[in-house]
Amino acid sequence: METEPVRGAGPVVGADGVARCPWGAGDPVNLAYHDTEWGLRVHGEAAHLERLTLEAFQSGLSWLTILNKREHFRAAFAGFDADAVAAFGPADVERLMADAGIVRNRRKVDAAIANARATVALRDSGGLEAFIWSFRPEPGPAPRTTADVPTTSPESLALSKALKKAGFAHVGPTTMHALMEAIGLVDDHLEGCHRRGVAG
Repeated sequence: METEPVRGAGPVVGADGVARCPWGAGDPVNLAYHDTEWGLRVHGEAAHLERLTLEAFQSGLSWLTILNKREHFRAAFAGFDADAVAAFGPADVERLMADAGIVRNRRKVDAAIANARATVALRDSGGLEAFIWSFRPEPGPAPRTTADVPTTSPESLALSKALKKAGFAHVGPTTMHALMEAIGLVDDHLEGCHRRGVAG
């Protein structure tokens, strides 16, 4: 789950009469992301690298912070073109560390570059998208409240280990579960949320 305002809360009905997961029922940016993107499948290498990178940068921060900086991230990381980011050198790292439009964390910046290089290397074995989707679990029951939404799963742990083995960094099991939620490998929209059932 991207953010969690109240543990154990059920869907929240907004002023528009629509029921949503609690984290998507407040701030307009979160609401738009919840209603139009979270849980929907994405396609292509760049889209998967973007989501993986943003989830890694989010670790320890609010998801709203990342969403508000998303366009800056896209510009700073060459639209998440893996070849371009893989070619980044020390000067690019210093440029990124001076860019107030993104989250300036050297370990995460270094990880983003390492992950682009690992993404390029994965092309020989089917590519990043197929690799991530090979860890898709069987659909589970709809969570009724936020207390029912897991933060990790056996599949996110397995994906984390496999990505680390392939040279990726900042891809822990909690971060990978958030990625799996975001791109529709799992459907963690709550029972009663109007977006329940859109995953995959």
